[in-house]
Amino acid sequence: MKYRVIAAGAALVASSSAAYAVGLDRSTRPTGLIFESGNVLEFSLGYTNPSIDGTDGANTPTGNIAESFVIGGAGVRYEINDKFSVGLIVDEPYGADILYGPTSTFLAGTAAKVDSNAITAFGRYKFDENWSVHGGLVYQSLSANVTLSGAAYRGLSGYNAAFSNDSSVGYMVGAAYEIPEIALRIALTYHSEIDHELDTFESIGATPIASSTTDVTTPETIELAVQSGVAKDTLVFGSVRFSHYSATVVSPIGLQGATMNPNASLTDLENAWDAELGVGRRFNDKWSGSVSIGWEQKGSDDLVSPLSSTNGATYLTIGAAYQLNEKTKISGGIRYTDFGNAIANIGGNPVATFDSDSALSAGLRIQYSF
Repeated sequence: MKYRVIAAGAALVASSSAAYAVGLDRSTRPTGLIFESGNVLEFSLGYTNPSIDGTDGANTPTGNIAESFVIGGAGVRYEINDKFSVGLIVDEPYGADILYGPTSTFLAGTAAKVDSNAITAFGRYKFDENWSVHGGLVYQSLSANVTLSGAAYRGLSGYNAAFSNDSSVGYMVGAAYEIPEIALRIALTYHSEIDHELDTFESIGATPIASSTTDVTTPETIELAVQSGVAKDTLVFGSVRFSHYSATVVSPIGLQGATMNPNASLTDLENAWDAELGVGRRFNDKWSGSVSIGWEQKGSDDLVSPLSSTNGATYLTIGAAYQLNEKTKISGGIRYTDFGNAIANIGGNPVATFDSDSALSAGLRIQYSF
């Protein structure tokens, strides 16, 4: 039973498809490379086209507030011996591209852009064929720009905060249990919070109001991933991930002063859960494929920030992997995401409603063994 080919079709597809997911997630911290065999070099590219539009409190359309985006990734794994391997993973863990168009009376001009990059240096040690541990350091950069605009923000309309790029270090650590004969793997991986100090320039219109440093923490995450062969040429897989987004608060000094609220924040993010379940199938020596369904859940109500106007989701991913030759493997897939209904609010006051929103994602990954 050639489970390794099946696993490629099942697991790589999801991580090579760009996501529009809970919180600010983009690449959802890919870790599949850690569990590959031998020496591997890989490159991935993903594209997402979201459609998120609603109606604001003045009963005018918001237009599509979410812009399409492309994310890239790369990684290398080197096997030092049959017990110890090391590698690097480059990804874009967080991001946002939000802009309310001129049709929205309440929110026209409100915008948020978040960019990030991360490099993870990892190592894995196998005690035997069943038990292993993995871990490493994560070097992460983060920058952002936020504008609040429209009648919903009243005297704060025209506020802008530009957050300069900052880099900081965190870590990830995990363990796995495997039975290679049936492709069973149970892996638990933890990514730490990463604290940033972002130089911040704030203004309202053309008037500067503050120049300071803002502390921002990206969330810790923990993921349990499971896969197992269940029949000849067939593999099932699944995962559960928790993201501690309530720790991500963006409260610059100028915003606190302008609102006379020491707890004022540009974010209103809630802790989030993501679960996925799927099946992979090997068709022949060249081709394998997979299909999976996933769910995202955050918070206990429909209230969200105008800068993050989605509320949970259900998604379907279909993918395939092709073994081009002995050394080269190509995998890819598409994902359709259906978002839950959401009510954008400012200080508890509804300012827009969003329903029937979705996103279409596609991804491609190339792996080369050397």
